[in-house]
Amino acid sequence: MTGKGVLSGNNVSHAHNKTRRRFLPNLQVTSLLSDALGEVVRLRLSARAIRTIEHKGGLDAFLLGTSDTKLPEDALSLKRKVKKAMASA
Repeated sequence: MTGKGVLSGNNVSHAHNKTRRRFLPNLQVTSLLSDALGEVVRLRLSARAIRTIEHKGGLDAFLLGTSDTKLPEDALSLKRKVKKAMASA
């Protein structure tokens, strides 16, 4: 959701041999409460994304405050559901 991805770098041995490696994001399966939908949503997020969502005030506030171009497709569908639920309430 926040655009984190795989980074690359080198393993450097004591003899300074360099071999390529990948730095993977810290992905967690987490359950977040959507107040507008009134249900728990399970998402696979990085630890940084979880911290960002909590800092912004929850899942609904994060989705509504983030532009559509920065969100992946599954987050956009969730954002549309939240907007629809808020409009009908």
